[in-house]
Amino acid sequence: MKAVILDGSRNTESPTRTINNKMTLKLEKEVWDVEEYLLCQEEIAPCTGCFGCWLKTPGKCTINDKGREIAKEVIQSDIVILITPITFGGYSYQLKKMVDRFIPNVLPFFAIVNGEIHHEPRYDKNPKILAIGYLPQMDEESEENFKELIKRNAINFHSHLYNTEIVVDDVKSLDMDKISNFLEKVEMLE
Repeated sequence: MKAVILDGSRNTESPTRTINNKMTLKLEKEVWDVEEYLLCQEEIAPCTGCFGCWLKTPGKCTINDKGREIAKEVIQSDIVILITPITFGGYSYQLKKMVDRFIPNVLPFFAIVNGEIHHEPRYDKNPKILAIGYLPQMDEESEENFKELIKRNAINFHSHLYNTEIVVDDVKSLDMDKISNFLEKVEMLE
């Protein structure tokens, strides 16, 4: 089984690094093949919205940087784990840039999904999504917005199996049992 961890920490001292480290240990202990990216240390340009990944180089971003490689790793994985400080109910800038670069993994054509218009999938298999957001203090509105964002992204990227978890305040108290529960909630959906 292959997992890709996209860590949207703003820096190497971020509390979300603790979540990433514990998640990586858990997966490696269970003999997963883990690719981990600390996005603040990667050269990833923002999506320019040029649609070249649909028209000029179908399925491949026209920007030749680490983002192209990561998007390919994501679509070839069984699960993508998004770890981020929650910023105004959404992703950190670092993670948002990368999620935008997933667009080559869907087609430019549209289909109706549950009464809504969405892009058609490019591939037969899409990874599960586990999103773990961090808040320094309780903020119900940000939590709800984050959960809805993950749900909508899961629909858009045809990841029908997903889970969203929120960690508030003390990441050091996050034990391996809780990390296991995060993963089990995604696996139980199958």
